[in-house]
Amino acid sequence: MWNMEQFVADCRTAVDQDASHKSVAEVVDRAMRDPAGVTQALGEPTESGIFPIYKSGDLTIVNVVWKPGMTIMPHNHEMWAVIGIYGGREDNIFWRRVADDPNGRIEAAGARALSTGEYAPLGKDLIHSVTNPIPKLTGAIHVYGGDFFEAERSEWDPENLTEHAYDMSKVRALFED
Repeated sequence: MWNMEQFVADCRTAVDQDASHKSVAEVVDRAMRDPAGVTQALGEPTESGIFPIYKSGDLTIVNVVWKPGMTIMPHNHEMWAVIGIYGGREDNIFWRRVADDPNGRIEAAGARALSTGEYAPLGKDLIHSVTNPIPKLTGAIHVYGGDFFEAERSEWDPENLTEHAYDMSKVRALFED
């Protein structure tokens, strides 16, 4: 049975031993082998939101629950991340900066769908947008190699794909609507 306190301790140990995402990816991989156990330990999601589990200067663990049909604009993290889906689906579009664009525009560069029991590492420089394409809540454990809530990073306007400062309050509001 999956245990949240043990998961946090294992992620903490992994980061202490290896500052890259690789050791944490192994911890998330083990957790995603038992998505029902993760759901049982966290509780079946009943509302969308960003629910912090653990936060320090070099590690943040968050339970993210996406509303049906929800999309979040392209953004970066300025740190690595490992995302594991314990229920539902998360569709990611990956973006890259347009070379020499004065407005910091981006263009699509790939995509990946993550379903229940799957996980993906995201590199420090990755830009992505996320959609929950299904008609039910999607639950995901997000593990970040830094302080997710305090990092200075960017988001891109979804219409014209220009770069702006990331606004955590705007993101939180998306989960509350």
